[in-house]
Parts: sequence; C-alpha cells; structure tokens
Amino acid sequence: EMSEMSERSKQNVAHGLAWSYYIGYLKIVLPRIKEAMEEISRANPNVLACRETWKLHILVPLSCNVWDDLEKADSNIQYLTDLAETTLTRAGTKKRVYKHSLYTIRDEDNKARHCAVEFATPLQTLYAMSQDECAAFSRDDRLEQAKLFYRTLEEILRSSKECAGTYRLIAYEEPGEAETHFLSREILWHLRQQQREEFTVYEGTPPHTPATAMGSTELSLQISDSDLPQPLRSD
Repeated sequence: EMSEMSERSKQNVAHGLAWSYYIGYLKIVLPRIKEAMEEISRANPNVLACRETWKLHILVPLSCNVWDDLEKADSNIQYLTDLAETTLTRAGTKKRVYKHSLYTIRDEDNKARHCAVEFATPLQTLYAMSQDECAAFSRDDRLEQAKLFYRTLEEILRSSKECAGTYRLIAYEEPGEAETHFLSREILWHLRQQQREEFTVYEGTPPHTPATAMGSTELSLQISDSDLPQPLRSD
C-alpha cells in the first residue's frame, strides 16, 4: 500500500533519478576530475590558473530546461576542449567512455574564465515525463521533483568521501523574461565565489540561488584579523 501511494504521488521519481545519477555516473567520474584538470593545466598553464574551480560544475535548472549545446544557450559560453576520457567496461559494454568538456565563459567586459560544466542529464527525464500523457506528470509535479532531485543529490554528494571537493551544484530558476547572458552570469558568479571561499564546511549552493528556499545552508568561518591576544576589559 505504501509503495502504491508513493507511485501515485510521484515521490520516488526524483529520489531514484538522483541515486542513479550518482551511482551510475558521478561516483565514477568525479574522483578523476582533478587529475584531468591537472593534465590540461600542465599543457596550458594560463587556462586553469585557479585551482579552487577545478571541479565539475553541474547545472540544475528547476525548469528542467536542458540544452544539448551550451553555446546555443548563451553566446558567452564557448567550447574549448575535452578533458581526458575515462574508459571502463560497464554493464556489458566494452570500453564505455565518460568525458567532460571544458568551456570558456566570458563576462560583459570579455574577460574569460574556464571551467568544466554540464547539465544534470536526469532533468531531461523529468521534462520528458511532463510532456508524455502516459506519465500523468504535470508541470507542478516537474518543479517539485526538480527541487527534490537537487536536495537528494546534494545530500548524497555531501556524504560521499570520494567526491568531496570535486563538484559544484548550480541550481537556478530562469528569469521570467528571456535574458541573453543569464546562464554565463550565473556560472561566473559561482566561479568568483569559489575563489573567495577560503573555508568551506561542505559543498553547497550560495544564498542568492533557489537552493536557499530548498533548505540548503552554508556555514562560513569568521577568523579574527589579529593573532595577538586581546586585553580583558572590566568595564
């Protein structure tokens, strides 16, 4: 009975997608991401100068609007090269290939930053379900499941020792009116934020993003500017 209730309310869709995405993909590729970044950096020292951004940046649009071509989504995002491939024999497929693309992200002043970025592909499933009559999956269901997918994935990754420090989840709501460079600005904000973060308790999403409304929090350590002992005051 509990299983049937869960099926009818769609409670298990996003949860299962998040675990499948982690077990079948992220747990395989994330532990290798920094090594792949290191290879690129050795060949092109100026491309990946900031080690704090040597992560896979995973885009999580709550609308589930996933672009296959990032360059078409935003002209300030340009493909640069691919990182080294990971090849494994998995589930009967010989030499299955996993790889990521490195992009150049430009701001309004044409200043370039570089990062590995891609969409969370399970969101395509949620979008397709909302378009298929057989799934009986409404747009409201899709939004709730997108939020649940994000929360579940964030919790899974936060508990994963293998994936610590290798990812950045970028959850966002697209603006009501079309903005030509919204996506590049969102990515650049996260890149700059990572450079500023000297201490991070766990991987999370910055307060200005929709993740705050989903229950995510981020702690920061406040360190005194002075190492000298402070005088005791009796007044």
